[in-house]
Amino acid sequence: MSNAFTDLLAEKGFLLADGATGTNLFNMGLMSGDAPEMWNVEEPQNIIKLYRGAVDSGSDLFLTNSFGANASRMKLHGAEKRVHELARVSAELAREVADTAGRKVIVAGSVGPTGEIMEPVGTLSHASAVEMFHEAADGLKAGGVDIGWLETISAPEEYKAAAEGFALAGLDWCGTMSFDTAGRTMMGVTSEAMVDMVHGLDNRPMAYGANCGTGASDLLRTVLGFAAKGGTLPIISKGNAGIPKYHDGHIHYDGTPELMGKYAVMARNCGATIIGGCCGTMPEHLVAMRAALDSQPRGAAPTLEEIVATLGDFSSASDGTDGQGPVRAPRKGRRRG
Repeated sequence: MSNAFTDLLAEKGFLLADGATGTNLFNMGLMSGDAPEMWNVEEPQNIIKLYRGAVDSGSDLFLTNSFGANASRMKLHGAEKRVHELARVSAELAREVADTAGRKVIVAGSVGPTGEIMEPVGTLSHASAVEMFHEAADGLKAGGVDIGWLETISAPEEYKAAAEGFALAGLDWCGTMSFDTAGRTMMGVTSEAMVDMVHGLDNRPMAYGANCGTGASDLLRTVLGFAAKGGTLPIISKGNAGIPKYHDGHIHYDGTPELMGKYAVMARNCGATIIGGCCGTMPEHLVAMRAALDSQPRGAAPTLEEIVATLGDFSSASDGTDGQGPVRAPRKGRRRG
């Protein structure tokens, strides 16, 4: 299959994605508990500023402000009937920025988890989940995205429901999961299991990978797990800018631009070809990542020891792919490059 995303990836060999959405919007005045998606219609100038921050920093691809645009999440704000509208407007604003960038930039329609637990553990049915994802994907397609972008998923059942939702909307997509529980997703998925799941889907994503999680080191270990399986699809690496620290009533991430530049190069060496940041990643981090990727050729995959020496310790001793259960790493000082 060919589309703007696959064409640009083939042309460039790797793509720099964007950084954080929430962190940047909080810095613009979004209050905790508010729905970022409402700003698409209430504060569109700030959403355009968010998008342009990524493009001006060198991103080849950026995500729309639509992570929580689904009926379940928007119901908390009395806006469950506005999902399609909010998704569409997020994409229309993004299209305006991309089309005036002066170069090819991919608009990826962000789709996050429903916020509910699916059957049989929870109460959300497969059919209801598919329809939620379909509604979001249809709104994003109507607004002009190049590709859908599922992210921060923990449950394989939800990932599969989203795949069906994108298929119903007729929208090509990419999809990442968050490996934030001792090398696994919250629902126990390992990197190996994700590769098997993705390649077994009827409606496969155009690329798959990991986002968010606990830190850059853990995320790169997960990417190495993906690469070791030898799948045929491009791999996405979208890690947080360091580790979150609570300071003066706010969450701050300790990753410097220099550190994120090193992370980006190591992510590519691990096997990722779509590389970006997640929580805490600001335009200055993206500038450093762009410079590092453009100035350094791809090298050999790093060892786990090299990842730790450069980016800091893992949060767990195992990522689960060795057959061991989740085991926390011994506590010791962090080394920061």
